[in-house]
Amino acid sequence: MDKKIAIAIGVAAVVIPLVIYTASPVFTNTVVNEPRPEFNKFMAMTEQERIEAAMAMGEEEKNMILTMAAKQDDQPVSEAMPSQATVGRIIDNTTTEVSGMFVGVNDGIHNANGTAKVILLSDGSKVLRLEEFKATNGPDLYVYLATDKTASDYVSLGRLKGNVGNQNYEIPANVDLAKHDTVLIWCQAFSVLFGSAELR
Repeated sequence: MDKKIAIAIGVAAVVIPLVIYTASPVFTNTVVNEPRPEFNKFMAMTEQERIEAAMAMGEEEKNMILTMAAKQDDQPVSEAMPSQATVGRIIDNTTTEVSGMFVGVNDGIHNANGTAKVILLSDGSKVLRLEEFKATNGPDLYVYLATDKTASDYVSLGRLKGNVGNQNYEIPANVDLAKHDTVLIWCQAFSVLFGSAELR
């Protein structure tokens, strides 16, 4: 009896892994979600080439590229709050707390949410901080300080570091925050707004 049990255990030790190995493709999916070739070609261009290509595109092609970009994996960023910082800005020698919540376009392709804050550093310089930030991905996303949501008059703080997470952007000393009081997440290639936050 013990010999039969030992043989059965030995056979099971060989047969069960073999069955699992050969049957596993039946029970698992291999998901493939490759972007269209036009998207890969567009993203491989330089920034200036993308701007020029976008000007020659129709709305359908622009929407296809923006939709494919929105489906790309998140690019998280996690920057610490600058040391010895206070939230606010100096206007007429007084400190006023300034922050705003992002409002996304929310059309399924363009979106942004989170908080934008102006951080005063001990040396008098200013930083724009995005906290609990999340935006849909897009080509050539930038952070602008603007006078309105159309980016008709803006100061670029640089390329968006990541579409998710806390991040800091230096504000040039000559920027008038009383004038440029709207933060934009802007797709430079297509001149499209993803979201905005009014600094109040």
